[in-house]
Amino acid sequence: MLGITLQFKSRDFAEKIHSYIINEKKLDFPLRNIDFWNFKNGEMGAYVPENVRKKRIYFIHDSTKEPSRWWVELLLVKDLLLSASAESVTFVLPNMLYSRQDRKDKPHVPISARAFARSISPGLERIITMELHAPQLQGFYPENVPVDNLFAFPEVVRYLRANHYSYLNNLVVVSPDLGSAQRTRAFLSRLEKAQEKDGKKQEYFFAICNKERIKHGEVDNVELIVGDVEVRNVFFLDDMIDSGGTLCKAAETLKMRGAKKLLCYGTHAMFSDGTEKLLKTFDIVMTSNTHNKKYHGVETIDVSPIFAEAIYRAYVGESISELFDTRTNKA
Repeated sequence: MLGITLQFKSRDFAEKIHSYIINEKKLDFPLRNIDFWNFKNGEMGAYVPENVRKKRIYFIHDSTKEPSRWWVELLLVKDLLLSASAESVTFVLPNMLYSRQDRKDKPHVPISARAFARSISPGLERIITMELHAPQLQGFYPENVPVDNLFAFPEVVRYLRANHYSYLNNLVVVSPDLGSAQRTRAFLSRLEKAQEKDGKKQEYFFAICNKERIKHGEVDNVELIVGDVEVRNVFFLDDMIDSGGTLCKAAETLKMRGAKKLLCYGTHAMFSDGTEKLLKTFDIVMTSNTHNKKYHGVETIDVSPIFAEAIYRAYVGESISELFDTRTNKA
């Protein structure tokens, strides 16, 4: 039997997943809350009021929480559910925090992503997440804990075609750095596949920027190293928007190169410096609802159907990778 539990603030996202599986897959299952509280000294406690014995549990966590609390709550929830004899526990993490430091970039620093993986892996069935900051993080997890790294681009393509179709002709899809080039090419393939049934074929192009960092969170310069943006609309695709400084510098560079309309999308948006500069720089700013927050002037794309499909396919043993394979009509 399938069961989904969640931290209360994730309820809206979880309800969308729940509704999708019931309506589209005709599979009914309970949706329940896990309660958290604090002792007077600040220690946390957790409680699930339902019987989870012999049930396969998918726990949807709230990525907007303070990162250290988010981590500890995962450890408590896993211990709670396994101690209550759940058959299996899968963590559904819309945004996997502690994934930004995946290597030692200087002496005497932790590899935080590895430490996180080692702490939560024992006893887990699998992890379902989206747009890992570095896909190689999957290698930090043992073979018996598969990590399904989902991509938002099926829903992003649908959203763009439904809401901003006029911007798509003569469009350049830009990778903000070399590390994101493969993801950007996959998105471009999906965009090209989506127009196969259209009577009018649109032209799409590919470009790559390169950034020079001063230090963490600060970029000195952004250059266009592959592609041409002159008299073309530009769409920036990224896994994460923190302050947005890199995107703004890149946009200014491409505007000087003759770019017309500027659009950007980041799956995980923190907007640590607010949204004002981004909204002034770009014609359209988009993000997903993995953080379950709404920002004035920023368009939100619902990616819960992708998570719902992944949960269902994991449960019944179907392929998850087919969701992102542009060679198959099932994608």
